[in-house]
Amino acid sequence: MVAVDRGRYTTLVEERGKGSGHRRQARQGGRLVVAMKARELGRKGIVVGDRVALVGDVSGRPDTLARVVRVEPRTSMLRRSADDTDDTDGIERPVVANADQLVIVTALADPPPRPRMIDRILVAAYDAEIEPLLCLTKSDLAPPDDLVALYEPLGVPHVVVRKGGSLDELREHLAGHVSVLVGHSGVGKSTLVNALVPHANRAVSHVNAVTGRGRHTSTSAVALELPEGGWIIDTPGVRSFGLAHVSVETVLAAFPDLVEGTVECPKGCTHLGEGCALDAWAAAGNADPARLESLRRLLGSREGTADDAPRAAASGDAP
Repeated sequence: MVAVDRGRYTTLVEERGKGSGHRRQARQGGRLVVAMKARELGRKGIVVGDRVALVGDVSGRPDTLARVVRVEPRTSMLRRSADDTDDTDGIERPVVANADQLVIVTALADPPPRPRMIDRILVAAYDAEIEPLLCLTKSDLAPPDDLVALYEPLGVPHVVVRKGGSLDELREHLAGHVSVLVGHSGVGKSTLVNALVPHANRAVSHVNAVTGRGRHTSTSAVALELPEGGWIIDTPGVRSFGLAHVSVETVLAAFPDLVEGTVECPKGCTHLGEGCALDAWAAAGNADPARLESLRRLLGSREGTADDAPRAAASGDAP
């Protein structure tokens, strides 16, 4: 599934035999087929990245419509809850399926980085068991050192890019993967997509000089095939990332060096307050204190505070 729009599902169908040569012919022998969801699927959701079975007219010709009759088992599902700035209902919102890499795109300036948002997206990546990659844009406007140092204890790989600079390192990270790109509006995500996939023609947003926020230009997720192999899924810019569906245990599981230290924690310990056994565990040299600090920062990101105010990166809060 490469795009979903108002009940219409655009699917890349593998071509068997010779291509038809019509205008809708997709790259590498596939064709794009528009479909609707079969009634028997009920309320089962279908998202970009899903692998599906189609019946009916799968020619891909204009004004034809196939039916999606089955959604194949998913290898991963990136999810978010309702925005924390609203009355969170705890209901999960699927974002994309079957991605194996989550690229967190953040600008180093204009708009300034928001580590709290990065933390929340990282938690979502750990929940989905998707490998994260931090992509820092606009390095021609500000240095990346402070932000890189903040995430060094987590071992999150990073790529730094600048306007007009080479994207070779980023391409190496993306090749052969299904990568979902997530980030605030205005961080340069669509610009990256257009550079990586020349025919993408994604609309580019601009940052409001007063609010420091970007304007939403991508209104829905879309999957695009990379020339060097692999796929990227561009998603609309976000201003918050709800985590009501993620448990403390899920976040903790991403820190195997700290899990054993929680054995002596009191029942129901949130690992954020006094009495947490992890303090003694780190003090005894069993874990890096910086890792414990990172864990607590991620756990704190679940608490539902809106991420819309710049704060200092060095403090571990959102700039």
